[in-house]
Amino acid sequence: MYGRSSEQFFPIYFDFDQATIRSDQFSTLEHNADYLKNNPSARVVIEGNCDERGTNEYNLALGERRALSAKSYLVEVGIAADRIRTVSFGEERPLFFGQDEFSWAQNRRDDFVLE
Repeated sequence: MYGRSSEQFFPIYFDFDQATIRSDQFSTLEHNADYLKNNPSARVVIEGNCDERGTNEYNLALGERRALSAKSYLVEVGIAADRIRTVSFGEERPLFFGQDEFSWAQNRRDDFVLE
């Protein structure tokens, strides 16, 4: 599943109401970082997303924290901060519309989009 990420990247997923990067998502972030390291002119937008639970205002803030978590990791591994932009869509751009844990889990993600 690629979420809405550009084909060079993979999305990362989050636990409910969390912006901390899960341990099982670091290899995906490393893949995304490797692409950026090997393509020094590439710029990326990290799009933070949430499931529908919670208020829109809360989810916009949570999506931003999620995007910033991924940006912080990329900067820590050597990607220049000025090559990374963040945006939050909160609950506004779901991939799945079901009212179940599978759908919600797929919507709690950061997408990585070439700019």
